[in-house]
Amino acid sequence: MTTSMLTAAGRPARSADESRGPTVTESTSRFAASDGTTYTATNHLLPAAKGKGREWLLAWAGPADTTAPDFLTVIDATPGSPSYGDVVNTVTMGPGKGNEPHHMQYVWHKGDRLYAGGILSDTTFVFDTKALPALSVVGVNTSTDTPCGTLPDAYQVLEDGTAYGTYMGGPNVTGPCTYTNGEVREGNGAAGSPGEIVHIGKDGKTLAEIPAAVKGGEDPVQCGNVPTMSEASCANPHGIAVREDLGIMVASDFVEARNFVKPEVELREDLARQTVRVFDISDRSDPRLRSVTKVPDGPRAAQEKDPIFGESRVLMETALTNKPGHKGAFVSSMTGGAVFYTPDITVAEPKWKEVLDDTTAYKTFHPDGSLTGGGDNSSWLAVSPDDRYLFHTVMGSSKPYGEPLDRTTGMVYVLDIQKLLASGTATKCSVDELSEVYNGGKESDCPALVGTVPIRDTTDGGPHWGAMDNFEKTYDGTYREATKVKRVATANYFLAGAFGGDGDHRVCMFNLGGTAGIAMDTRFRDEVTGAPCVSFNRKSWPHGDFGEARPHGVLFVVSDGVLR
Repeated sequence: MTTSMLTAAGRPARSADESRGPTVTESTSRFAASDGTTYTATNHLLPAAKGKGREWLLAWAGPADTTAPDFLTVIDATPGSPSYGDVVNTVTMGPGKGNEPHHMQYVWHKGDRLYAGGILSDTTFVFDTKALPALSVVGVNTSTDTPCGTLPDAYQVLEDGTAYGTYMGGPNVTGPCTYTNGEVREGNGAAGSPGEIVHIGKDGKTLAEIPAAVKGGEDPVQCGNVPTMSEASCANPHGIAVREDLGIMVASDFVEARNFVKPEVELREDLARQTVRVFDISDRSDPRLRSVTKVPDGPRAAQEKDPIFGESRVLMETALTNKPGHKGAFVSSMTGGAVFYTPDITVAEPKWKEVLDDTTAYKTFHPDGSLTGGGDNSSWLAVSPDDRYLFHTVMGSSKPYGEPLDRTTGMVYVLDIQKLLASGTATKCSVDELSEVYNGGKESDCPALVGTVPIRDTTDGGPHWGAMDNFEKTYDGTYREATKVKRVATANYFLAGAFGGDGDHRVCMFNLGGTAGIAMDTRFRDEVTGAPCVSFNRKSWPHGDFGEARPHGVLFVVSDGVLR
């Protein structure tokens, strides 16, 4: 273990004369991966991280300067703490750089390991969380461990501590690829099609590569591939949700990614996916694809100047209900700007209906209806554990639409879904008329808009990812898991270079309740600027003067010693 010094201004000390600042305590963990590389994770703990355990917010970030290390940021997320909103630790990764840190799992539970993906390095990192706010790397899954898939995106941790991860892109090399169960699918190469699901062990090892593509192929008109394949496929899974009690896993198809991340390349309509995949996970080590269904076009599609802005296009995220007796599922479309629902995801062929257009939420602060869901880059989607709320983030629609910068508007909004779920399989809600695009569904069981917070950013987009705080503090200062969500966090970054994707690099906190329904927590402030939200556009970090960084995945966690 080594130590270094920081000045009071938070900059690394250059000499012994600058030794009056707080001490940074460093510790490094190592893991030897199957590719022969020894990976490292180095904590840089500030004094504010010490003391009684508390609640933290993790943010998985990459530097704007790709020669600098990627890192996990640990932020004090305990309201009332003197260091609330402060960065108290950064965990730098080595030796590789430029992983493009992407997502972690959606929710963390006591005892879970942390799964974090590097989407461009095709790597999944696994961390032990027992010593929070310190973290140690205990597993690394590299590109050689998943020959049938690339671009790791999202993760769901199972009750046994292992995880399922979506790998959006095709195999490492063009041609046939054999999955763990012996099945074979043809692929058109890295970042192409078809993607897969990977079952990852707590040590980072691949337990199974699971085909997401239909054997025999899909409709070649609907499912374009570049280059074309003998069996067309729309299998580019992005979002993932699991109900172990129902034996179900759901994945939403995004795009053929290598044709999406280049803004100068027009995204073809047949590459913008509209499909949802349901897997039977009765055998956790051998999930089987049971259905592929398409969400419908909506009433706004005919008016859009670009077909990829139709409601059904680019299904980024999915979320499942949680309580016994509820079997519903939601999906949301990124360029389509709409939310869809099916009341029973366990049936052989789930039927989807649009239940909200993002235009309805935009109207709360753009009442003239000039901002619509078309091309709005809607993103993170989550159902609260008590099945009361649906949370959704939107990055904003300026770049796809060519809007002026002062109209670049992202937002986070909350829906009350209780009536929708109470209708059971007799759901009536359906946004199928143009008036409902702007005013919400007219049926009595349609979701009710609880509140919307606009996040205006005059640079390049608003919030992409988010996390629910699934913990509550008890009378004795310890924590327990909660079913009622009282706050959420968001990160304003998607992917540099993708349209509407760079964001302003802030991590923000929002509280539920009050007359507004949801409001920004202005107490959660940057320790450098004093402004609400934690800005990653800063010169110095606990690990040194490495400049601006881009936070993507966020996650609430609690120190093991104070979590029941």
